Amino acid sequence: MEDFKDNPYFELFCKQQENQFYIGNRDYKARIAVLDALHQAIAVTYREAIQLALQKDLGKPVLETELTEIYAIIGDIKHAKTYLHRWMRKQKVATPMALLGSRSYIRYEPKGVCLIISPWNFPFNLTFGPLISAIAAGNTVVIKPSEMTPQSSALMAKIIESIFPEDEVAVVQGEVEASTALLALPFHHIFFTGSPQVGKIVMKAAAKHLSSVTLELGGKSPTIVDKSANLSRAAKKIMWAKFLNCGQICVSPDYVLVDASVKSEFIAACITWLQHFYDNQPKASSSYGRIVTEKHFDRLQTYLDNAKHLGATFETGGETDRASKYMAPTLISDLKPEALLLEEEIFGPILPIVSYESLDMALAYINAKPRPLALYIYSENKTTTRKIIRNTRAGGTCINNSVLHYANHNLPFGGVNHSGIGKSHGFYGFQAFSNARSVMTQYSFGMTEFLFPPYTGIKERLTRFTIKWF
Repeated sequence: MEDFKDNPYFELFCKQQENQFYIGNRDYKARIAVLDALHQAIAVTYREAIQLALQKDLGKPVLETELTEIYAIIGDIKHAKTYLHRWMRKQKVATPMALLGSRSYIRYEPKGVCLIISPWNFPFNLTFGPLISAIAAGNTVVIKPSEMTPQSSALMAKIIESIFPEDEVAVVQGEVEASTALLALPFHHIFFTGSPQVGKIVMKAAAKHLSSVTLELGGKSPTIVDKSANLSRAAKKIMWAKFLNCGQICVSPDYVLVDASVKSEFIAACITWLQHFYDNQPKASSSYGRIVTEKHFDRLQTYLDNAKHLGATFETGGETDRASKYMAPTLISDLKPEALLLEEEIFGPILPIVSYESLDMALAYINAKPRPLALYIYSENKTTTRKIIRNTRAGGTCINNSVLHYANHNLPFGGVNHSGIGKSHGFYGFQAFSNARSVMTQYSFGMTEFLFPPYTGIKERLTRFTIKWF
């Protein structure tokens, strides 16, 4: 093994590596017991503390915390507990006639020592979600939460320490230097949630040790609204999805492509729903959050300034307050193609609205950009919907809704190419943290033994017969 003696986390890694087979050989009941302990901690013991931490870090409303953090985690645990026994069973597979006398199955075994690097936008959900999958699969885990949400990260460390010894699950806090040191170690699997730019760094580090990766990234997730859509319902769902968590969501609608013939009506409907959601005073609303840090606020302010400089139309919003990290829900139209809002992932409460004259133009616009994590379609025309799905590529799609595909544990969640590698949630998360080990047992004489050397004319004819018929 490479010399890691100067790495501050090598001792922790070694402890987990030494313990990996004990943890990995736990039966179904033992894994369920651990999930039960985590359930109790999140749902009861630390529930109010989680709400308070997210209020301090993100200004997150309690109801949003309940729905997008606590409910999501508890749902993951319940789903895993329901199906884990089935996932852990030997998966019998057919054996071809040419291998008569043997039987085959797949055994899902833990990958070993895993690293989870989680983001700041949903710190509890996007840390404990992958952790649940890793526990279900029987791994030891090191968690590196984001330094941008210090209250949440400190609380997660407290929760983990109350349940797990460090040779099973441990939390490492710190900034970029901590992540860099962890990525230098030969983890068996790395699960990263964050930006495509950092995802490339993670993948490069993993390649050094041939570690497998799950990368949940982001990108510019488009929304198409065609002229057949129910515009009020579409506006209601898009406004909710966009401004949830102050727009800081990887699957948030990043821009809307709307049929030019209904653009004005759609924008009016969006403004109506924003006023309904936030009582026309988002800054004073207890239902609206804040930008996570001044650095992210400044980045978003740059996008707004750039749009103003290029003569874009601010349909609503645009007000900001750096001191409180407040940025109003903002809709912008008439953006020039070179606007930063149309080039960079926004990850904030700003929604560009782009009109199109034909569906083919909208599809070409989407396909000129990297493949997104999500694509949303609002249409009552099934032919249009089918055409969009057939002629685009995305990690996931909702039709006449946004974001909610994430909440279905039976669907794989993840991106494609630029927006991610691998899938998570439910069985797909269990798979991500497992190695599908092939096992074949020979229980009687096998016909292939007839084809062992020395090779003769009869064996050559038998081989040809096997190739033709089996």
